[in-house]
Amino acid sequence: MANDITFSISTTRFDEDYAPAEGSRVTTNFANLARGEGRQQNLRTALTMIDRRFNELASADDEGGDRYRVELDIVSVQLRFADGADEDLPVIEVLDVHIVDTVTGERHQGIVGNNFSSYLRDYDFSVVLPAAQAAAGGFTVPDDFGDLHGKLFQHFLASEAYRERYALPPVICISVSTSRTYRRTGVVHPVLGVEYAQDTTSSLTDEYFGKMGLQARYFMPRGSVAPLAFYFRGDLLADYTDLQLIGTISTMETFQKIYRPEIYNARTAAGETYRPSLEAPDFEPTEVTYDRVERSQLAVVQGRYAEEHFVTPHRAILDQWAADYSLAAR
Repeated sequence: MANDITFSISTTRFDEDYAPAEGSRVTTNFANLARGEGRQQNLRTALTMIDRRFNELASADDEGGDRYRVELDIVSVQLRFADGADEDLPVIEVLDVHIVDTVTGERHQGIVGNNFSSYLRDYDFSVVLPAAQAAAGGFTVPDDFGDLHGKLFQHFLASEAYRERYALPPVICISVSTSRTYRRTGVVHPVLGVEYAQDTTSSLTDEYFGKMGLQARYFMPRGSVAPLAFYFRGDLLADYTDLQLIGTISTMETFQKIYRPEIYNARTAAGETYRPSLEAPDFEPTEVTYDRVERSQLAVVQGRYAEEHFVTPHRAILDQWAADYSLAAR
């Protein structure tokens, strides 16, 4: 059954002229910035912030400079069933980072992943989970929650489409959870910075990414005010170069400053013990326009889209594929 689902990849440059493609998820963080009258200024400001942060981290001191320039590509993943249907279904979008050394002219491959967007994840969190909790009359998580998504993601990483383009596994970088408390572990990495650990069991997000084959570590880089959550395979500290890690940090910290300024653009840095909050009043807003409420509403719309165009019409094939995938993995 492994060959019954195949993938293809297309890329779009994310720059100040970027406009979301028709099939792009409108809740995707980078797509949200590219809407409205101020779209080009939004993009220009965000990209400048990324470059500035990269050079700060790549410099031996805090002065930074302008030696490095970051280029970003949106990686769009399409899925096709080998049942004769001539249809490519959009399933995942991530970011690929490229680093340009303007002094030597060298180009360095960064890390693919970074931001992570998935129609099926919208379906799981915005359709499946609320329905299960409504039926149970309280908080509950279905036993198979995220199973299909996790298997499809791992199948994608093992696919020819992925392996032809990317030599290393992805790293997804997102905000820490506002429902968890974090404490410093004593580990300090020269690029990733100060490590934090959750003081309780894994969150639902951790478990969901776990089914994708990814584990989590939390680091607050030099000059940051809050830790970032890194989801990865293998060894985060050994598998990637300093420049690759800096590319992910500068890109995703910039996005988080825009989306969650209460946490990532706070005026006071996280201490030994840290509990992030979106209610924190002491922060500096960015100059980038972003509608967080609209984004959460659109997640429901796109979850319904995934249900209508992906899950429901292909349910029998997906169930059989997932069952055979589990058997093949044993």
